[in-house]
Amino acid sequence: MIHLDHLTTTPPLPEVIDAMRPWHESHFGAAGSLHQLGLEARDALDEARSSLAKLVNATDPEEIIFTSNGTEAVNLAVKGAALANRRFGKHIVTTQIEHPAVLGSIAWLGEQGFERTQLSVDNQGRIDPAALGQALRDDTALVGLHHASHDLGTIQPIAEAARLTRERGIPLFVDATLSGGWLPLDVQQLGVDLVALAPHRFHGPKGVGVLYRNRRTLIEPLIHGGVHENELRAGTENIAAIVGAGVAAESALANLGQRSNLTGELQRKLLTGIRDAVAGVHLNGPEPGEHRLPHHLSLSTEQVEGEGQALAMDLQGVAIHAGAACTTKSMKIPPALEAIGLDADLARGTTLWGIGADTSEADITGAIECFTDVTGKLRAITPVEDLLS
Repeated sequence: MIHLDHLTTTPPLPEVIDAMRPWHESHFGAAGSLHQLGLEARDALDEARSSLAKLVNATDPEEIIFTSNGTEAVNLAVKGAALANRRFGKHIVTTQIEHPAVLGSIAWLGEQGFERTQLSVDNQGRIDPAALGQALRDDTALVGLHHASHDLGTIQPIAEAARLTRERGIPLFVDATLSGGWLPLDVQQLGVDLVALAPHRFHGPKGVGVLYRNRRTLIEPLIHGGVHENELRAGTENIAAIVGAGVAAESALANLGQRSNLTGELQRKLLTGIRDAVAGVHLNGPEPGEHRLPHHLSLSTEQVEGEGQALAMDLQGVAIHAGAACTTKSMKIPPALEAIGLDADLARGTTLWGIGADTSEADITGAIECFTDVTGKLRAITPVEDLLS
């Protein structure tokens, strides 16, 4: 199988699996226990927390909160910060094209009386910092932005946004569940208050999420019970997954430049190869370079349906994603594509491609050949007008 769906999830590194194995076997203690097994778990928890803190350059490992996954980390940041700051106001600023976890959390807050302003984006999926500044109000309790778009690969001007929010004393949450481990992320340099990470997207395990919280930023816990995670997230920690996340973070930090360069080269090769081989393929978001994630492509193909391409390629041993990120199967146009003004028929031909640290040049060559073959066959047997009718 050629796996080019690394935007959805990545295979854990061998060293991640090796580090986790003892915690599924002999080291099964809970970090809250006083006996030796508990002390071992607590030490492992502290070590992983330190590794994640280094990945984002937090000032203190205690600013790292472990959750069950990236979605929970997003929910804790958005809901937790909004609820903790509601005495200052009930207004939230975000964009039209956030991840469903962000928009769903804000929709829930809307049921609790919060108001939201959604910023529009340009045809590349970028926000205008000036528009953000104009949207901020005296009662704005939170600003929530993604570091890079799940659907478009577009990198947002987070540092500029943070300058605006800091001037007004408004917490800024950054969803880095796709960019974490792939782009430099220095919370001190950027000046952000909350950052969510998903280790399974940078070759760590599933079953653990990460939230960076600046120690001065208030949040309310959403899960109540024990005093785990500094009383901000109750529940026995998944030590095995957390250990794996720590190892993945160490690898990402040590290899960030090399990994970015490697996947960037393969990204350009994949895009060039597809453009040369198949007519009518459009890139959504910026061209490869400083404004785009180095391992992400969003392609819309004329006269074909993206889900059909993905299913046909899967039968030939190539895994890609169709439609919008993190959604169920649907013919509905992804909101991000609608926001950038993509034609509805063309939007239905959208596929997402994710390159990983384990991707080879042979994988890229094989994927180009497969995409070319599948697209030609689908166009021959299923005219898109008939499909849509």
